[in-house]
Order: sequence, then C-alpha cells, then structure tokens
Amino acid sequence: MTDNRDFLPRLRDAARSLRLSLTEDQESRLLEYLGLLQRWNRAYNLTAVRDPSQMLVQHIFDSLAIVPPVIDELGRKTGPAKIVDVGSGAGLPGVVLATLLPHVAVHCVDTVEKKATFIRYAAGVLRLANLQSHHARVEELAPFEADIVVSRAFASLADFATLGGAHVAEHGWMLAMKGREPQEEIAELSAATKWRVDRIQGLQVPELDAQRCLVWLKNKESHE
Repeated sequence: MTDNRDFLPRLRDAARSLRLSLTEDQESRLLEYLGLLQRWNRAYNLTAVRDPSQMLVQHIFDSLAIVPPVIDELGRKTGPAKIVDVGSGAGLPGVVLATLLPHVAVHCVDTVEKKATFIRYAAGVLRLANLQSHHARVEELAPFEADIVVSRAFASLADFATLGGAHVAEHGWMLAMKGREPQEEIAELSAATKWRVDRIQGLQVPELDAQRCLVWLKNKESHE
C-alpha cells in the first residue's frame, strides 16, 4: 500500500496554491483520512477512484478548493457556524471541511449506511469532535438551520434545492460543487424552485486538468 506520507509535499504545495495555511495536525489528519478511505474502499466500494494518487487530487484537493470561499463567507458571521454536506458519500467535502474548520459544526448526510458508518468511524479516528454523520434522507431530517448546505456531485441544482433547501438558515447559502457551468440546470432551478443562482465561482483544483466551479444559490425570499 502507498505510504501516504509521501504525499505530504504535494499536499503542502496544493494548500499553498489555494492560499491555505495547514497545521501539521491538519496535514496528518488529511493523509490519515486518505489512508482510511483506501482501506475501507477495498471492502465497501465507497468511491470509484482506486488509485491513491488520484484520490489525493480528485477527492482531497477538490474538497480543499472550496475551503477559501467558505472561510470568506463564514468570516462575515458572528457566533457559531454550521455546515451540512448533503449526499456526502465517503465524507467529501464534509470531512475535509471539518478538518480545516475545527470551530464549525459539520453534518454529513447520506442514505447509504456503509458510507455514513465510514464517516462516523473516520470522525472518531481523526478526533473530529465537530463532525457528525447521519444515515438518512436529508428531506426527512429536522431542519438544521445551517449557514451553508453543500453538495458535491449529488444531484441537479433543482433537486439539491428541493431536498436540501429546508436546512438553510435565513440568509444562508446552498453551494453546489460542479464541473462545467450547469446552464440547463440553472434554467430548471429558476422554473421549479424559489432558489436562484447568485454567482458561479471558478475553482482551480491543484493538479487537476478539468473544469470545476462552485455555484452559490440563494433563496430569493430570505435574501431580499
């Protein structure tokens, strides 16, 4: 098995390119999480990505890319903050967010029991007291009143807003991690929901030669 400590220089370069300052503890936790994901993936098929080096880029770096804008948004808030990761899968981006934002409560929600179990196990091993895992359909949970509800390759914008919108606090945001700008989904969103695209933020994921963007959604009623 690949010694994930070998990835430390790449992790540091990626963080530097994203203007993130990682502590040694955060570096260790991210690499330990990568190791947990590799081991569990062999038995439970948590992700289609098998190669550890590709996992580093497509999962860890991809999730790290949204941390700066999330920090910027939460920096405008006074008091405790809360993030909900809908359709979290193996904990992406939730585990990465919880690692880098220790004072933010992060809730990962997934309908697949083995994935929710893995996130719960990872939270314990990585000593992430701010991370909670929920095995449930997000629409069946009591409202979280979250500052940010995020998804990564979860559903169309309209479905994401319909299923997760009830968990956003007043003046909160939904953030959809996407590849190319989803123009057809944007039209569907406006026609089917009260949510609107506020802006589309381009993301440069370290070592990834592919388009990535972050779609910011706001409730047209609560942001008026």
